[in-house]
Amino acid sequence: MSRTLVSWGWSPILITALAVFGYIYEWPIEALAPALVIILVIGLVMGATGTRERQLESLSLRLKELAGHFNRRFMGDSSLSIFVVIRTLLTSDNAKVWAWARECEVAQRVFNTWCSSFVTRLESDIRSRRFGAYLRTSLNELWLITTHYYEFVEQFCEVAENVELPQETIDLYNRFAMEYNAFVQDFQDNIAELRRFTRTEIEPPSVKLAKEISGVKPTPKEEKKPPQPTQRKGYIL
Repeated sequence: MSRTLVSWGWSPILITALAVFGYIYEWPIEALAPALVIILVIGLVMGATGTRERQLESLSLRLKELAGHFNRRFMGDSSLSIFVVIRTLLTSDNAKVWAWARECEVAQRVFNTWCSSFVTRLESDIRSRRFGAYLRTSLNELWLITTHYYEFVEQFCEVAENVELPQETIDLYNRFAMEYNAFVQDFQDNIAELRRFTRTEIEPPSVKLAKEISGVKPTPKEEKKPPQPTQRKGYIL
């Protein structure tokens, strides 16, 4: 509060003081008016710059919270991780599904390292208070992490469409999808707000929602048989 008052209040206070002294000591208005205008302009510019910096600071802190939430809830050994859902397929009798689930275990270790180091770097960048320099880069990296992460979500959904999965796996995935979509909504809101204050090529819809699966296999359409010729009194019509 005091910092805001100083950043915004010094200009009108100084203008008022100069006007009072000018009136008392009868300074010429031709010399006093330009000085007052210059002080007013400088105050407005500094106030606008300070407001933008505070807004960027707030967005940086929100981005840090989002990155930390993603790392805690959807990475590591969290039960709400797509990799934990995929791990349940290691008991599958399907050799291709089993091999894919095994490969995802290796990918999980890479993602864990990437996300942990990103959160650490983001915290260090925020402490430097150079929000304009690092915010865009941090946003791009979190977007890149979620984009690659979503590829595993899509792959799991493709498996679910072609292979009958245990109901426990489906329920676990749907719980994951519900919380992941809440994170995506927050991330989309953060991107939309950030676009008003700094340049970024990322669009909010590019962070995609995870679709829920029902586990009910669609019944295949019955093949239409060609019409059979109708026999009538020994003639084929």
